[in-house]
Amino acid sequence: MPYKTEQKNNNTAAYRSATFVVKGKINNILRRSRILRSEKREQCNRLSICNKLCYAVGGAPYQITGCALGFFLQIYLLDVAQLDPFYASIILFVGRAWDAVTDPIIGFLVSRSPWTRFGRMLPWILFSTPLAVVSYFLIWCVPPFEDGKVIWYLVFYCLFQTLQTCFHVPYSALTMFISEDQKERDSATAYRMTVEVLGTVIGTAIQGQIVGMANAPCILAPGDNGTAEGLNSSLLLGQEVNATVISPDITLDQTKTAYMIASGAICSIYVLCAVVLFLGVKERKESSRPRSELMSFWQGIRLVMGHGPYVKLVMGFLFTSLAFMLLEGNFALFCCYTLGFRNDFQNILLVIMLAAMLTIPFWQWFLTKFGKKTAVYIGTSSVIPFMILVVCVKSNLIVTYTVSFAAGVGVAAAFLLPWSMLPDVVDDFQVRNPHSQGHEAIFYSFYVFFTKFASGISLGISTLSLDFAGYMTRGCTQPENVDITLKVLVSAAPIGLILIGLVLFRSYPIDEERRQGNRKLLQEQRENEADSETDSTALTNMV
Repeated sequence: MPYKTEQKNNNTAAYRSATFVVKGKINNILRRSRILRSEKREQCNRLSICNKLCYAVGGAPYQITGCALGFFLQIYLLDVAQLDPFYASIILFVGRAWDAVTDPIIGFLVSRSPWTRFGRMLPWILFSTPLAVVSYFLIWCVPPFEDGKVIWYLVFYCLFQTLQTCFHVPYSALTMFISEDQKERDSATAYRMTVEVLGTVIGTAIQGQIVGMANAPCILAPGDNGTAEGLNSSLLLGQEVNATVISPDITLDQTKTAYMIASGAICSIYVLCAVVLFLGVKERKESSRPRSELMSFWQGIRLVMGHGPYVKLVMGFLFTSLAFMLLEGNFALFCCYTLGFRNDFQNILLVIMLAAMLTIPFWQWFLTKFGKKTAVYIGTSSVIPFMILVVCVKSNLIVTYTVSFAAGVGVAAAFLLPWSMLPDVVDDFQVRNPHSQGHEAIFYSFYVFFTKFASGISLGISTLSLDFAGYMTRGCTQPENVDITLKVLVSAAPIGLILIGLVLFRSYPIDEERRQGNRKLLQEQRENEADSETDSTALTNMV
């Protein structure tokens, strides 16, 4: 009996020792698996410079076409297509309002899209591009008939806006799928904003320089004489008066052809950028968490509008974006008629965009150093003094160029900050709703919806205001009321909107402390999910 008892104790000790060894091996395997998984995850989240550049290039088409339409469509409809200002205002308002309505609809459809071998966002970008460039080109073609001209522009403008939404909403949401790391996403966003501002430079340069070589001939108003009296000297440089038309060497048909050439060049760039984006960016599949059940369109609206930080961010940027859209939509007319630089306005626009492009890296450094809310206040308000100066200083080309360059610094901040802060809001939502996944496209699309709808209202109201003020189509000069209206539209109104937006930003709750806290919480969630998956895989392999 003592021998059996001793043998039993030895067996128990051996069993415990073996169990301890096995547990130690299992823990070592799991620990090594976690380390390897963590290193692999960090490596996957890193984006190369090539990845960031290819991603950034995808933002250029939206800005190139948007800049060309924003700066030149109004003056094109009035002076080249020769539409009545009332009908031009209808086209601009309905087109932008329709564009706004399609954003949440497309965002809703994108959020319900199944995953493909190319991803969920990239197929939308690929298939919308060919039709988008065709409709864009037809916007800048003057049809050979008069009766249906308004319908022509309205149909193709709305069609292009819809197709471009099919490109831009998935592209905007793609930010959340190129990396899970906030720093990598912020860095990619900075690349994107730099390329997008470069896109505005390209759009302004192509459209402005090609069209600027064939400015539409202007018509003398009753009371104007055929000399330089009452007209800016640059208007008559190298020109002669022939009856009531200035610049007989350039015909209206040549101006129409110039607009078509410019649109053809922009269409080629649009296609090239889409191809680079599709081939150079890999869309990363969502984490192992299952996606939320599909929701209805109205449930999506309640979801995004129920998140307080998102609403406050959107409302703040709604007013600041509206301010810059008013400036963009009316600045070409302001340069032509109020300042009198009919032959130089395209160069002035180019200076603004060049300044914005050059200062994007500065604002990226600034928001990293001092925080995003501080960057919003300083960056957005920095343009106000120059908005005041441009309407108060007597018309002078050198002063105008200087003021335009300084104003471009503020425009850069307006470009960068909204898209840099939207991912923070989406992260905040995910932290507070960990079981609600796959709604990124809805958040992005509703932001674009509000800004575009507001821009449609602004363009419609501004064009109607010019109509009420007595705007003369293709006039060499405009009545005094038109000059006053243009000053309000490029200075007083934008300043008021910027101030309202800055007041609203005071209630935006995501500061640097909360943003960093969200980042840590999301990282812990992803690590726990990855560790759980790794542990299950390791144990399965051992069995």
